[in-house]
Amino acid sequence: MNKKKLKVLISDELSATAIEIFKDQSIQVDFYPEMGRTPSVLLKKIHKYDGLVIRSNTKVSSALINQARNLKVIGRAGAGVDNI
Repeated sequence: MNKKKLKVLISDELSATAIEIFKDQSIQVDFYPEMGRTPSVLLKKIHKYDGLVIRSNTKVSSALINQARNLKVIGRAGAGVDNI
């Protein structure tokens, strides 16, 4: 059986350790920390990903979710009262 490799986009700054956790689970990671500040670029690219990891710079809009045909999960790294 040939399973499709999952792809995760990290669109904000995140530690190298966190990135390695994904890679250790055989998840393809694209790390573009500047993309969270450019919503138009994120909107054009999001359809390629199964997961999105954000912090506070990336804003998840309804337009983004509608464009994210393959997206299965959005995770927010960090602590506090901010939410997606």
